[in-house]
Amino acid sequence: MEQRKFQMPTAYTILFCLILLVALSTWFIPAGSYDYADGIPISGSYHAVAPAPQGIGAALKAAFRGFYDAVDVCVFILMVGGFLGVVMKTGAIDAGVSNVISRLQGRENLLITILMLFFGLGGTTYGMWEETMAFFPLLLPIFLAAGYDAVVGVAVILLGAGAGVIASTVNPFATGIAAGFAGVSLGEGLLWRLIQFVIFEGAAIWYVSAYAARIKRDPSRSVVGIGAGRLHADVGRVQPLTRRHAAILLIFAATFLTMIYGVIPFDEMGLPLPVLGWWFPELSALFLVAGIVVGLMDRLSEVELAETFVSGCTDLLGVAFIIGISRGITVLMNDGHITDTILHWGETALSGLGSTSFVLLVFLIYLPLSVLIPSSSGLATLSVPVVAPLGQFAGVGGDVVVTAFQSACGLVNLVTPTAAVVMGALALGRIPYEKWLKFVWKLILLFLLLTGLLLVLAAALS
Repeated sequence: MEQRKFQMPTAYTILFCLILLVALSTWFIPAGSYDYADGIPISGSYHAVAPAPQGIGAALKAAFRGFYDAVDVCVFILMVGGFLGVVMKTGAIDAGVSNVISRLQGRENLLITILMLFFGLGGTTYGMWEETMAFFPLLLPIFLAAGYDAVVGVAVILLGAGAGVIASTVNPFATGIAAGFAGVSLGEGLLWRLIQFVIFEGAAIWYVSAYAARIKRDPSRSVVGIGAGRLHADVGRVQPLTRRHAAILLIFAATFLTMIYGVIPFDEMGLPLPVLGWWFPELSALFLVAGIVVGLMDRLSEVELAETFVSGCTDLLGVAFIIGISRGITVLMNDGHITDTILHWGETALSGLGSTSFVLLVFLIYLPLSVLIPSSSGLATLSVPVVAPLGQFAGVGGDVVVTAFQSACGLVNLVTPTAAVVMGALALGRIPYEKWLKFVWKLILLFLLLTGLLLVLAAALS
């Protein structure tokens, strides 16, 4: 008989198992609570409270209660999905990239830098990741026809966007959600994330460009090989960038710039600019209105606009599900009065550690957690409410914890086999998983070292 290979369960199964595990743990972990001041636990104030073990009924209802608890986040994510669905429907994104390709034909080395910056900006601002799947069929033939291998085409997109996601400056799916649960504003730690973005995106561009130049000179050095079966692109058939497409791209950019402006607390940063104080309800309305405006600009009918927007929402429904289920774990822990007990254990364990040791340990812990739960938003919902308060005891601000969290999530998602984008991209490029690891491991190691140095500096100066 053929033995079945082990297959990593989905994030949904992992989260439901964690719900059952947490419910069971409420029967064994002592119940306790801290005294709080402005939402922050007071060190040394932990005391025992009456136990409240959670049964099977509470476990079954936990995911639904998690949705109620995080409904603003879930609705916002669906609105972003609808907006992106409408924009992709118009063809403006494809036309914009195609226009760049046609203008730079024969200068693909410059194209590598431009496209990686484009994807990097998308990754750092709104967590552009799943959306990159639309670009692989468009860009892979271009790089293959230019004499590169499939690894270059995949790396331009994956590492370009991935470096941006690692340094998620204002990414609402990672930094925004994590900052909310950590009790800090999105503007706190922004300078460190901007520095991280510049360094990491620059390193990724250098890494891919150096590899591309190397195999251009000597194709035998390709990790997958360049053979006669490579594809060719007809750039003459590339979709032109119309005035309507250009206008839609302006609305697309303006929407995310408005989002960025709306959530930044300029007063806390000492800048004399009006503060909008927007959060998930306002941002949801922004993306809903922007999606309608883009649809009308493209002259979509009322039926087509509605169906396209709903279809876009569906694309991110899984993310909303994961957030709700993840939040259910926190609900169970709170109802069972074990959250503060775990915080107390953490306070005791970390009492001898300084800020540097603490933030490095948080980063290392998040690496394996990101493999089990590839959704950054889901992992933020699950863990940050527990981890961030521990930083208060070690003298580490919530913004530094958020940076450690987002860096680990973004880094792991470049290589983990549980990430659908990575495996889908490799399948489109016909790149074996082990060949991708052979290509990218040195950059991953560099990112690890740079992240550790950045966190040490941020913790020391926080």
